[in-house]
Order: sequence, then C-alpha cells, then structure tokens
Amino acid sequence: MLINGHWAKDFDPVQGTDDEGGFVREQSQFRNWITTDGSPGPTGEGGFVAEPDRYHLYVALICPWASRTLMARKLKGLEDVISITVLDPRLTEKVWRFGDDKRSIPGTQSDSLYGAEYLYQIYLRAKSDYTGQITVPVLWDKHKETIVNNESSDIIRMFNDGFGNLTRKSIDLYPIDLRPEIDDVNNRLYDHFNNGVYRAGFATTQIAYERAVQEVFDSLDWIDQRLDIQNYLVGDRLTEADVRAFVTLIRFDLAYHGLFKTNLRQLRDYRNITAYVKRIYELPGIAETISPEHIKIGYYSIQALNPSGIVPIGPTELW
Repeated sequence: MLINGHWAKDFDPVQGTDDEGGFVREQSQFRNWITTDGSPGPTGEGGFVAEPDRYHLYVALICPWASRTLMARKLKGLEDVISITVLDPRLTEKVWRFGDDKRSIPGTQSDSLYGAEYLYQIYLRAKSDYTGQITVPVLWDKHKETIVNNESSDIIRMFNDGFGNLTRKSIDLYPIDLRPEIDDVNNRLYDHFNNGVYRAGFATTQIAYERAVQEVFDSLDWIDQRLDIQNYLVGDRLTEADVRAFVTLIRFDLAYHGLFKTNLRQLRDYRNITAYVKRIYELPGIAETISPEHIKIGYYSIQALNPSGIVPIGPTELW
C-alpha cells in the first residue's frame, strides 16, 4: 500500500480486522460522480460532465467489483464512450500490474495512456500523497488526469443514468419504482455474501471464519428460494441487484469454494441459482466480461492463501 505517496507495504489481502479477527475492507477514497451537466453527484465534487472519449476504466477480470462495472458498461451500451484497460490478474507485491509482451496472461493490456507498469502509479498521478490500498475498478478522467471514482457501486449507477443520451435506454438497472427493494436486496447480500466470501477467505480466527461461512450459505439459500418464484432478484427483470449478485456467483465454484474454504456446497448444488447464473451469462455481451482463466489464475496467485503458487489442474467450465 501507499503511505503519503510512497510504497510502504507489499500487498496483503487482509486490509484490516475487527475485534474477532474478521476481515474489514478499506473504504474507497475517490467518490466523484459523472453527470450529464457536470453538477456534483451524491458525494465528491462536480466538474465531471458526461462526454464520449473522456473517461477510461481500469479493471481486472479476476475482480468481482471491477466485473460489476464491465457488466454495466456493456448493458448500457457504453463501449464506444468509455475505453478500458484490463490488468494482469496475478496479484504482485505491488498489487495490480499492467500487461506487457513478455510476461502477460492472454487478455491483459499495457497502459495505453501513460505507459505505467503498475496501477499504483495511476493513483499517484491523481493524488501524489495518496495513502491507502490500490484497488480496481478505477474510473479515470483523461481531461483532468485524475481518478473520478474507485467505488464500483457508484460507478455502475453512473453508467446507468449519468451519461444521458449516450447510453442504451432499453435497460434501466436502477428504476425509480424498484429502488427501495433493490437497496434492500443489496444490503441483504453485501456483507454476508459479496463481501462474505472474502470475510471467510481472509478470516484470521476460527470464529470469524465459521460465522462468515454460515452467512455465505444462508445467503445462497435465500437467493435460491427467492428464485424459486421469479427469474430475477427484484421485479422479475434484470436490475443492479442481479449485477451485484452475479459477479460473486460466477466466481463461486472457480475460486471461493476451494481457495476461500466456502465449501459446504457448490453453486451447482443450487438448481435455481445455476439456471439464473446461466440466464444472465447468456445475455448479449455478458460472456465477454467474464474470464474463467483470469479468475482462477488470479485468485490462486494470492500468496497468503496459496503460498505454493500452484493452480489446480481442472476445467474452467462455469457449469
């Protein structure tokens, strides 16, 4: 991590712990919003007006938080408006590294904007005395040369309604009439499921691990039961709640079940969830945002969980 703009600590997935040894995630620090007229959003400062070819998204295909933004970008038809760079999925001592011709995993890219080697150098361009973790996604403003936002939940809402006529109108991921229910589902799943798998994998005590695992599988049971009477989590149409759930579900059997020891059951043991994940995956363009190879290679590169560095031999089929 960086402290006052200087590299001070090599990558450690355990960003913080609570009194029981449970994993605590660091809060995102860049929280500006892109809006149709450049006015301020719910947090941060204004001045980020929606324009084509102004914004750039840094992502890693291993990461569910980054995957959320890729899905929203695809669903809202913003591929020609917002450019992207895909980072190497392998976690290094300095966290996220750009691709190069010699050592790259297929599908990763070099930094086309500044020729940086590591993502932390992009953070320092935005804030030379930055202190904190280096995370993806990063939404970058090419005009102001700064980070707009590095919080995925903000970014997907910006992509949904912050770009006005530049977006596809046929899909609304956060419709006004469903917002209270979407927020309830998001709140129900975030800590116990989306972040719950990390709380299990990065727990530092037995009690924290057992609690997290139980909450993960309580959440899977809840999702499966909800899908017994409807095709999607809210309103029987695709919404932000599905995007947030899908990115964790698609990684479950590939990484979380084994490496994170959330192994009471596999995703394929849930009939409704399996059909649901396949249904979303088969939506136009969604498969392009998912790389089973990056997911598997990336997670098994985390030395704290896999000190041998060995990636298990086996299929990368999703079901």
